[in-house]
Amino acid sequence: MMKKVLVAGATGYLGQYLVKELKKRGFWVRVLIRKEAQKEKFDIVDDFFIGEVTKPASIRGVTKDINWVFSTIGITRQKDGMTYKDVDYQGNFNLLKEAVIDKVESFEYISAINGDKLRHLKIFEAKEKFVDELKDSGINYCVLRPNGFFSDMKDFLNMAKNGRVYLFGAGVLKLNPIHGEDLAKVCVDKMIEGVKEETAGGPDILTQNELAELALKAWNKPIKISHLPDWTRRLTIWLLRTFTSSKTYGPFEFFLTAMAFDNIANQYGTNRLEDFFKLEVKRMKE
Repeated sequence: MMKKVLVAGATGYLGQYLVKELKKRGFWVRVLIRKEAQKEKFDIVDDFFIGEVTKPASIRGVTKDINWVFSTIGITRQKDGMTYKDVDYQGNFNLLKEAVIDKVESFEYISAINGDKLRHLKIFEAKEKFVDELKDSGINYCVLRPNGFFSDMKDFLNMAKNGRVYLFGAGVLKLNPIHGEDLAKVCVDKMIEGVKEETAGGPDILTQNELAELALKAWNKPIKISHLPDWTRRLTIWLLRTFTSSKTYGPFEFFLTAMAFDNIANQYGTNRLEDFFKLEVKRMKE
């Protein structure tokens, strides 16, 4: 029997790839969207449900007749006054409650690499609190912890455009970012396999220096990398925490903390960051 799946967070970077991948494999797909106008982003879904996870009454029945739920819900740069606790924790928890009521078989949640080790960061405090709820819910669960997305690496490209990339420390720490298309395949595969927890990164493990070089080469710039002393990174985190709200400092706190150690996830996919950078530069020049 064909599985019926719900994708929450479907309009985001990963969500859109996830919907395409599920449809490609023949699943019946319902997407949760916040407003009518977002329907235009999709041409291949079976059902739309309009509601907001932060308003429980608006999502009643969202998981009716659903077998599997995929949630990529989380704040990236939302500007509507919501906190990580409101969205990453409470929003997902509201969705989970619906899934429990409707006896959904399995629920997959996409967190981020090392979230379980970085609970002291605002962004992960909320995400991991939800992971705890999911594990205690009695539903079959899968927690996927991807490395940085290719789209997150555009910060390096934007720096490289000006001819120089700035890194904290010696630039020797490693990461393997992943393309949304590759990650979507991993999400579906792990749900089918019944895997409980998995990290997922791209095929290339790169040092921060190598990443900076790829960004500069994509712009045909000479290799100019400035290495800032690590105390400047720590000071920046302190200043952001002290003088801005968690909504402002959250993404920077995460990024700056993650830059201080290796982030190597299990390797998946075929998309290369070098190719992504070249395409992005071409797009930015048009």
